[in-house]
Amino acid sequence: MQESIISGNVKTAYDQFYQQHDEAWRMLSAKYKAQHIIEVCSGLKLNNVLEVGAGDGSILKWLSDQNFAPEYCAVEISDSGVEYIKSRGINNLKSIQVFDGYKLPFADDSFDLIILSHVLEHVEHERMLLREIKRVAKHCVIEVPRDYKAGVDKRIKHFLAYGHINVYTPTSLRYLLRTEGFDIENDLLSMTEPNVTRFNAYVNQKKNKSFITNLRIAAEFAVKQGLGKVFGKGVSEQFANAYTVLCKKASQQPELF
Repeated sequence: MQESIISGNVKTAYDQFYQQHDEAWRMLSAKYKAQHIIEVCSGLKLNNVLEVGAGDGSILKWLSDQNFAPEYCAVEISDSGVEYIKSRGINNLKSIQVFDGYKLPFADDSFDLIILSHVLEHVEHERMLLREIKRVAKHCVIEVPRDYKAGVDKRIKHFLAYGHINVYTPTSLRYLLRTEGFDIENDLLSMTEPNVTRFNAYVNQKKNKSFITNLRIAAEFAVKQGLGKVFGKGVSEQFANAYTVLCKKASQQPELF
């Protein structure tokens, strides 16, 4: 695999991204991503975990503090991300290294679990990365934002501002995984928690704090959560902001052609 397979502008963008670091926001967001990972992996016995596209290490920091596994490793395309992870003092982090975005520098079945959290939507060649993940790990947790809605093509500029070049629904992610030879073991639909929405509004977007805004945020979350419980998974998928899947290599691989 050629080292240049990642577009140069993509590599540059993420190097700069982690130099403009906002730890409070990333740690708040990572808290819930880590909780989702712990929830879908309930009952699994894990000795070692690799996070692919580890960013600034916020998720690994939360998982390590929760004693999720005895050993962690990480790979990241961004030099600045790798340097920041090294500075965090994450317990039981055995290795952190830059990789080319596709080729994982590990032998077959090296890890009990690979974490791919809010990464796949950024990946230019998603099936190539999934095949490499399937080679290296026994299980994989993938979380993606539920970006797809009717008219998504009219919001391209919005999503590209976050680096989201792929958009998913729970159905489309399951289709992708199953056609790449994964069995889905567990999954989880989640909505953005009110305190995350408030932080984004008041701190990131610098909106004025107000009782009405707080009430609207809490009410919207409660109503959507309630409707999902009443009408089931189909409605929950419509309201979800993220989808988390635990999967493993299928015993019978699909014939794509």
